[in-house]
Amino acid sequence: MEEKKFDFNSFIGMILLAGVMLYWLNTQKPDEPVETNQEVTIDTSKTSQVEKDTTAVTKVIKSDSLQNIQYQNQLGAFAYSAMNGKEGETVVENNKVRLVIDNKGGQIKVAEIKNYVTYDSLPLYMIKDNNANFNINFGTTDNRILNTKDLFFEPTVSKNGENQVVSMKLKVSDSQYLEYRYEMKPDDYMIDFAVRSQGLSTVINTSNPIQLDWTLDGYRHEKSLRTENDMYTYYYYKAEDEVDYLNKGNSDVVNDLDWVAYKQHFFSSNLISNKPFNNATITSTDLVQDKERDTVYTKRFELKTPLAMTNGELNYEMKWFYGPSDYNLLKQYKDIGLDETADLGWGIFGFLNRVVFYPVFNLLQGFIGNYGLIIILMTIVVRILMSPLVYKSYVSSAKMKVIRPEMNAINEKYPGKENAMKRQQEIMAVQRKAGVSMMSGCIPALLQMPIFFALFKFFPTNIDLRQKSFLWAPDLSSYDIIFKLPFEIPFYGDHISLFPILASVAIFFYMQMNQSQQMSMQQPPQEGMPDMTKMMKYMIYLSPVFMLVFFNNYASGLSLYYFISNLLTITIMLVIKNYVIDEAKIHAQIEENKKKPKKTSKFRQRLDAAMKQAQEQQARQQQNKKK
Repeated sequence: MEEKKFDFNSFIGMILLAGVMLYWLNTQKPDEPVETNQEVTIDTSKTSQVEKDTTAVTKVIKSDSLQNIQYQNQLGAFAYSAMNGKEGETVVENNKVRLVIDNKGGQIKVAEIKNYVTYDSLPLYMIKDNNANFNINFGTTDNRILNTKDLFFEPTVSKNGENQVVSMKLKVSDSQYLEYRYEMKPDDYMIDFAVRSQGLSTVINTSNPIQLDWTLDGYRHEKSLRTENDMYTYYYYKAEDEVDYLNKGNSDVVNDLDWVAYKQHFFSSNLISNKPFNNATITSTDLVQDKERDTVYTKRFELKTPLAMTNGELNYEMKWFYGPSDYNLLKQYKDIGLDETADLGWGIFGFLNRVVFYPVFNLLQGFIGNYGLIIILMTIVVRILMSPLVYKSYVSSAKMKVIRPEMNAINEKYPGKENAMKRQQEIMAVQRKAGVSMMSGCIPALLQMPIFFALFKFFPTNIDLRQKSFLWAPDLSSYDIIFKLPFEIPFYGDHISLFPILASVAIFFYMQMNQSQQMSMQQPPQEGMPDMTKMMKYMIYLSPVFMLVFFNNYASGLSLYYFISNLLTITIMLVIKNYVIDEAKIHAQIEENKKKPKKTSKFRQRLDAAMKQAQEQQARQQQNKKK
């Protein structure tokens, strides 16, 4: 049998093959797990790529460690929020409003009011694209000053019955945190909001003031920037149980502040607190330049106020309101005074709007869908209610017309300045015997003035008229346009509105008719006194011009009201003049009044005595001059 010999070449080959297999097995071993904030993928197809990825993992570990150390140095106890926080948003909405709450800062990032659009048919936002900021600035026990707007909150969404709840927590740990809690009802513009802290009495430094800062740049929503920004955008607030407001460019420091309302004509953003703020700074700044008519923002509203800790913790129950400034809606919050932001006017004007005009408007709105017709019917109701005053004024005018020849005779009998007192005394005696009083003609006109000014507030601020069309006007809450001018006329604008033209024509004819009535009410011109006839002639032309210019940029619903109102007044005056008043009967009545004995009141007796004494004194002075 042949003996096998040792093959050296085969032995070397086996050694090399074993070495290759050992190398291959080593390269196929899984990597040790690496804790990192970034996902790392390793390609094992090439040895060189393995070396590169190992280097990358080492860099990430070092980078995260340095970043965590940096967070610890900057944020101290609140480094937890930075290391574990994530970018993100939470959406909460009902059929009225939609809110988007940002993890960063825990604040409202988007506030959209549903069922309404802007003048150019875009969704209506109160907050969007960082135009608002809600921040709490505070110090910590390790001598840091932090801002919640820079820190990450952890969101939790839950239900409280039918209400949606979003809890945003800025954590030191699971048992130590600052919480913003939002709770939204199914069908409400009001959102419950709470600011609470848990276990932070050893973290927050109470020797430093805790400052709340809420700022909002109001978006433009309406076609008429002049009307929206200059006339109806205000900073309302309730302090010391009184509702007040700031105009543009103003600032104030107030105590016992219950709520603030950033009101932009038809919509408002409100913050209400159950615990009043003290030493609060409120500021309103106009963002519209004089020549800038296409601006995005109208005014900047700011609230800066310190927050007080109770038993070492923050505990504020608040409410957000993002919604329409609708009186019918806001009057349900009358107990806290929020209805006053509807801007119905002060004193008697607001009273008339609340008690008379809104009830009438709501009644008509219940069965009529055309808002132009509602304005016309409402005008008819107002004119009918005011017709007794018009009648009384016309009767007084007719009486003065009957006795005017007697007053002219007195002027001729007692000419000159030296007889002015005697002349006036005789004229008043004639009026008293005839049962005529100058005030009987003035009082009806004065009683109509509150209605004029009340409706001046009612129509431009009534949101039910917003974007409601009538005839050629697409929006009764804004001006109508029949022609767009290629330039802007000062005080008039860059357009021509038809409703103010119609109202101006109607008021011109009304004043033409009213001139003869007013002239009969005037006493004959006396020496040294201004000629009222000329002044009234000027008013006939000035009033329509004023109406034409001023109302060109005002709500077309208001111009429609004045147009219909003047037409109805002209009609009522013609009916009274031609079919109601009989001058012969009035003359006969005056003659009967002259025959009746007149009782002179004590006031009249004192007035006559004073006039007689003044007359005697005047006569003595004239005699002294002659000497």
